[in-house]
Amino acid sequence: MASSRTATPAAAPTHGAVELVTIGASAGGVEVLSTLLTALPADFPAAVAIVLHIPPDRDSLLPALFAPRCALPVKEVEDKAPIEAGTVYFAAPDYHMLVEPDGSFALSQDEAVNYSRPSIDLLFESAAVAYRERLLAIVLTGGSADGASGLKTVREMGGRAWVQDPASADAPAMPGFAIERAGADLVTGPAALARSLAALAHTIPPVSRDR
Repeated sequence: MASSRTATPAAAPTHGAVELVTIGASAGGVEVLSTLLTALPADFPAAVAIVLHIPPDRDSLLPALFAPRCALPVKEVEDKAPIEAGTVYFAAPDYHMLVEPDGSFALSQDEAVNYSRPSIDLLFESAAVAYRERLLAIVLTGGSADGASGLKTVREMGGRAWVQDPASADAPAMPGFAIERAGADLVTGPAALARSLAALAHTIPPVSRDR
């Protein structure tokens, strides 16, 4: 089993209460996401936005797959939808999922980034600008470098960065690139990530819907 370890940050930002959790995953991600999402209690107060790389020509079955397993509402993101606390959002196939400064989502069909649309980097970068120290970003298993640049931006803007230990990943490249290029506040296996994420329910004060 992978052991928990922390990576020394380049800077030591003062973290605020987490209002948005962004998660990026690719190959092997469904199993790890199941571990994380099923651990979240019904009173988890932050929103969760997820990019999981899937073929662009397929309908996403992810909300239907995870909704019965998760204590939180699970939705496919819609353009201009407000980000609601205590809700899990999945990116739509072939659309970038962006976070707007007003606390809503935006969808884009701009060019692929790191050969991916939706792009983890674009989700992380836009969320970092909008939420700054109120953001937690998590990079999971995957076979590309997507997420590494975005995670660096998250840390530079004062947010928290967690990464799945590459030794526990089906595809270690993505978490490996993230650690190498951005560093992390926590590097550990799926079970420990799930426990740490669930524990935020007891440390995050209730978030007002009025932003």
